[in-house]
Amino acid sequence: MAKKLLYFEDVEVGTEMPPLPKIATTQMLVKWAGAWGSDDFNPLHYEDTFAANQGVGRPIVQGALKRAWLGQFVASWIGEEGFLKRLSCQYRGMDYPRRMKDITQTEEGETWLCKGTVTGTRVEDNQHIVELEIWVENGKGEKTTPGAATVILPSRKAEYRGDRL
Repeated sequence: MAKKLLYFEDVEVGTEMPPLPKIATTQMLVKWAGAWGSDDFNPLHYEDTFAANQGVGRPIVQGALKRAWLGQFVASWIGEEGFLKRLSCQYRGMDYPRRMKDITQTEEGETWLCKGTVTGTRVEDNQHIVELEIWVENGKGEKTTPGAATVILPSRKAEYRGDRL
């Protein structure tokens, strides 16, 4: 199987990253809390009454889960030879998971898109650096989790010379 490679020369300012769709369910939020190991079993993420009493209406998606979505989004875009140098995001909007109909099926609901755009490129200390604006967008087109990432991509020019990153 061939490696997925993205080269520095393949991107320019304004290049849009292919969107990555994501779905969260109330069941997933509980699983995420256990898998993440963060002890984030805050009832705000799975208990209707508690969430309502906190003023958010119903359970909300964990910010750490949305950050992980963005990490997956960037890592899959840069390919096997890319390097994620920095990733940051802000939690600006509440996202509500789909409820479960039964143990395996969800009700209709939100699908989020992880999106991004190249905002800068440069070569610095022989590294081919790409700056990204990234975000999680809800079905209304609102950026609920805006962020940024810096990645290092391989260069075709460096490969021609036999250089390593």
